[in-house]
Amino acid sequence: MGSSTKKKKEKQKDFQKPKYKVGKTKPKASNFTDTSFKSKAIVMGQQSLSTEAPDYVQQFKHNVSLASSSRSDKQRKEALAYLTTQLSSDQPVNPVGTIGLLNKVLPLVSDSSTPVRAQLLKLLRTLPEAEVKHGAEHASMYIRAGMTHLSADISNDSLAVMEWLVEVAGSELVNCPGGWVKTLGTFCAMMGWAVSSSSGGWTSAARSSMKAKDAQTLAKQINALGRFLQTGFDDESSEKENTCQYWDILYRIPRAPNAFEYLNLSGARRDEEGEMYSNREARQDVFYRRFLDAMNKGLDKAKKEGGATGRAASSMEKIMKDGMAGFEPSTAMDTKDLLDLW
Repeated sequence: MGSSTKKKKEKQKDFQKPKYKVGKTKPKASNFTDTSFKSKAIVMGQQSLSTEAPDYVQQFKHNVSLASSSRSDKQRKEALAYLTTQLSSDQPVNPVGTIGLLNKVLPLVSDSSTPVRAQLLKLLRTLPEAEVKHGAEHASMYIRAGMTHLSADISNDSLAVMEWLVEVAGSELVNCPGGWVKTLGTFCAMMGWAVSSSSGGWTSAARSSMKAKDAQTLAKQINALGRFLQTGFDDESSEKENTCQYWDILYRIPRAPNAFEYLNLSGARRDEEGEMYSNREARQDVFYRRFLDAMNKGLDKAKKEGGATGRAASSMEKIMKDGMAGFEPSTAMDTKDLLDLW
């Protein structure tokens, strides 16, 4: 009986109509994972597990590396925050040194992320002033590049970093190669004050996107420029005469690094912009020849606007007047011009 039932079912198969699927298949989801494969074992990568955390030096250097090279804005900010916390402690320890740390984080002055730039300024304020002074020249190059950046936000944040540098290492900034003329030129370019070059006759002015400025921003820029000028116009000779004797100044061993850098014995020949102006008279002279007219015109326009901008312009005008008091322009040809003619 069983065999007859089996034969009937086999005959019925011949008369059954197959059902075909018509139309397009449903598309697979974007997060579809093919699980049709079969595996006898799952191999995991080897991991090193340890009960001891990395020491302080390794963690510090790791965060310095993340801050300077990570592609993630969040990682750069968190790394800078870690460094800020460590250097803000009662007994801060910097395994890479202040100059080494500055070399790594200074490119972040022009970082595209606003939180990263804000955290960078907090970190810079924790560094010891005595050690930052040795890196004033290197820091000024990155800050000047940020001040003339196409982005207004980056330019404004870089101005805050410049204010910090003038505060902690103003004397070293105005005395380093390019620290006086190049920084003044950067301020003028940022504010749109045209400055004539003494060599080629060309003028430099702000870009079109930088001309329409907010009054509060312009006032902040003028105040920062005023503090920089006041630092450069300070007369150091009277302070030295009061604290040191003449023979002590003449014969004492210099303690500053690169004490004879102003002689430029081994470096390339500098132009007027990259020259060192290590005394007040030299800074007054180049300021009178290259920047005084442009700044007077810019201040006249700023005073007409009134408000915070007008007050800042009046304050800076007083700084310029006091700083240039007693200066008499020299008509004699200086040593550089004589060498050029020779």
